[in-house]
Amino acid sequence: MSRLLSCLAVCTALALGACSSTPADAPVTERVQAASTRLDVHASGSLKATQSTPLQVPGQQWTQRQLVWIKADGSQVKKGELVARFSAKQSKQDLAEAELDLKRNAIARIGKQADLDQTRGKLGVDLANVAYQLAIAERYAKASFEALARNKVLDAVQDKQYLGTRQNVLEWRKGQTSKRGDAELAVLDAQRNTYAIQARQKRADLDALELRAPHDGIFMLQGDWSGQKPHVGSTLFAGRPLASLPDTGEMDIEIALPQVQAQGIKVGDAIDIHPLGKPGQSAQSKISWIAAAAQTRSRQSPVKYVMMKARVPKKAITDYKWMPEQQFAVEITVFQSDQAITVPNLAIDSSGDKPRVYVLDGSKATARKVTLGARGASRTQITAGLLPGDRVLIDRSGLDKDQA
Repeated sequence: MSRLLSCLAVCTALALGACSSTPADAPVTERVQAASTRLDVHASGSLKATQSTPLQVPGQQWTQRQLVWIKADGSQVKKGELVARFSAKQSKQDLAEAELDLKRNAIARIGKQADLDQTRGKLGVDLANVAYQLAIAERYAKASFEALARNKVLDAVQDKQYLGTRQNVLEWRKGQTSKRGDAELAVLDAQRNTYAIQARQKRADLDALELRAPHDGIFMLQGDWSGQKPHVGSTLFAGRPLASLPDTGEMDIEIALPQVQAQGIKVGDAIDIHPLGKPGQSAQSKISWIAAAAQTRSRQSPVKYVMMKARVPKKAITDYKWMPEQQFAVEITVFQSDQAITVPNLAIDSSGDKPRVYVLDGSKATARKVTLGARGASRTQITAGLLPGDRVLIDRSGLDKDQA
């Protein structure tokens, strides 16, 4: 008997439960009420040092060198510590060629100087001979016809004119030889200076095959335009950025938010941050900078992002030993109040000229224009258009076209 009574009680309870349950097609609503509210936007960011010392591949500009050893990315380094070593086979070959050119230039200059001295000596001999002959010709040219035969005096006069002209020509050739020789020697000297500079540069390249840390810091490798970081065996050019030594004493967290989610966020908004996977290492800060315009972050996606920054507390950096490029979860508080009206974001219809929600009056849904305030990840503040007690329709899929 008792067993039968128990079965009847269970059946009765199931029947009553079925009668009191909400129908499957009943609209999903929420009753509006003013309550303590906090609206947050969730984002992610990475740590960036406010100051960083760039480290470049050592050597003269555009000199090729090969990376043969490098410190591990993210390593803690001390001042003067070796962080990279290079090989410069091309510089060795260029230095050998420059030194060979210097020797060739020296030999060419010695030969040119010898030729110039020989030419000058020959012209000097010719000038001395002409001067001797000219003196004899002048002596006979002034003799009287009674002392010498007429034809000898006339020959002496002609010799004097010829020798005078030849002397002028030799003097001109001597001057031209000196000018031309000095010019050729100047060209060789200029070439020697060029080869000497090249040799000095190549020696400097060979002396600059090691890179050392200028101060204490974190050794952070820098990628190229494709994001590829330097590795052993890479062929690099002198002057190219290789790495950086960020100052970990002061760091910012850089936040990228889609433009739609960034609406309403302003400088001074409070944020909570913690490393991904480590919620216990949390810290608080405030937004210190917001970009003036949104920009795309990749060619593959047209979504525009708004960049923001916030200063990270020094105590948190020291206590938790946070490092640059570390990834963080960020929670931005866009609104907080003891009494505020909010509705789920799904309830807001923004398709018209002004946002609206649908208020359920009995079985009829009526559109009501509202004024939006702060927008959070799942809810939005309503500053005008709703009153406590209103029933707001959340799922608008069942609305008639006329109602919508």
